[in-house]
Parts: sequence; structure tokens; C-alpha cells
Amino acid sequence: MPSNEYLIIGLAVTTLVIVILAATVLRGRVAKSKGDTARSSFTENHGEAPRPNRPGTEH
Repeated sequence: MPSNEYLIIGLAVTTLVIVILAATVLRGRVAKSKGDTARSSFTENHGEAPRPNRPGTEH
């Protein structure tokens, strides 16, 4: 039976792989449902002036 050090490392690596895989699959599902595979407008336009409010949402 392998020692606990190898089991812990194996579980940590497996967990990371599962999380990355799930995030990739979910990201693909969101892009497909939006009908647009491009990144969100926030990541494209970060640092520029904010867009104007939608009508009826002014504060």
C-alpha cells in the first residue's frame, strides 16, 4: 500500500484536474448558450469609460 504522502498528492492533483475540467466545460456551455464564444465585454473593455446606464435604470 502506498504511503499517505503519495495519496495526498494524488488526491490534490486529481482535484485540480477535475476543477479545471469542470470550469472549461461550464465556460463552453455558457458561450454556447450566449451564441458567442468571445470573452465578455468586461474583459474586452476593462479600463475604459463605463458604458451608459440602460433606460429606466438611472439612479
